[in-house]
Order: sequence, then structure tokens, then C-alpha cells
Amino acid sequence: MSSISVFCCLRSCLDGFKFSPNVPHVPKENPIQLDTSFMGYEVVIVKGGQRVCGAGAALGNAPLVQSKSYFEVKIQQSGSWSVGLATRQTDLSLTQGGMDEFSWALNHDHIICHNKQELYKINISNGTTGEIQSIQEGDIIGVAFDHIQLKFFVNGTEIDHSVTNIKGTVYPALYVDDGAILDIILDNFNYPAPSGFEKIMLEQSLL
Repeated sequence: MSSISVFCCLRSCLDGFKFSPNVPHVPKENPIQLDTSFMGYEVVIVKGGQRVCGAGAALGNAPLVQSKSYFEVKIQQSGSWSVGLATRQTDLSLTQGGMDEFSWALNHDHIICHNKQELYKINISNGTTGEIQSIQEGDIIGVAFDHIQLKFFVNGTEIDHSVTNIKGTVYPALYVDDGAILDIILDNFNYPAPSGFEKIMLEQSLL
């Protein structure tokens, strides 16, 4: 990625931001965010560790260790993107998730992948109420993991397929390319988390 491309990406990532010198109160920053120590060389992370653009992968800074974890990702700008889970052994230069043995992801082409294998393709509805019609800019991807199954949701609607046999310590994983911008949402969710699932919490030993 050229310096001009990085500048354009950064400008897009910051679009809508307003910097004001007179901010009376700064809310406490969520300690869980995207990890600049575990991102691809051509990835840009902004918005307090909540937004990713550029080309490559970015992992969250906290593993999913609790029994039932949930987070969301907003497609801020369309392009090539993937949302899912990965261990820290994954190749962060990859621009699509599920392309190695260390990642499991839902991709922009509606396919859930792992280790370059197609696990499931979403059946796109022809407009039936309550079914998934497409995944596009502005949509919310929900991710729920209970150490047995990984489930994806689109705007609150559950995808009719669960991913199993996930091994290792996994982290939220976001992949971007071709102008895609993703925002990770770690609390104040747009849609209710599945019953019993909660936002990602830090291990007590890390507090």
C-alpha cells in the first residue's frame, strides 16, 4: 500500500470526526479494543482502537476466556472484509479471514471459512421478513462464542450455521481490504446479545 493510499484510508477512517479543544468530560476508555501490537503492516487502527481500515487483519487485545462472549462489528464502509475469531498464530497480512488454520470468519461474500475451506454460505432471502437479504454498508455483524460453537448474526438475525472445533485461545479478528472500514462494538450493542452471553471481559489477572 502506497503512502497516498494510507493517507486516503486514514482520511476515510477519520471521516465524521470533529476535534474540539473544549471537551468538558472524557469518558473512561474501554480497556478492550483492537490491538496495535497484533495487526498487519498495512492496517490502520483509529477511533480509540475501535475502527480498522487499510489492508490486513487486526486482533482484539483480550481473548475470549469467559464462558459466553459476544461482540458486534459495524460495516462502516463496504469493500472486502471479514469478521470472526483467530488465534495469535494467524497470518496478519491476510486480507480475508478463514484462510489459515488459525482463523474462522464470515466474509463479505456471505461465506463462512476456515483453513481455506468453505464451511457455509448464507442463503440470501428474496425479501422475506426476518430473513437475511444481504450484508452491506451500515449492517451489524454479531459474533457469539461459548467455546463449543461460534455463531454469527446479521442485524440481529442468527445465521443458520454454527462453527465448531475451534481450537486455541481466540481473539476478535477483523480483516479489511479494498476500502473496507469496520468498527468493533464491545458494549452498548445495537442488538440484544443472545441469552446468557455478555460483552468481552478482561481476565482478572490482567485487571
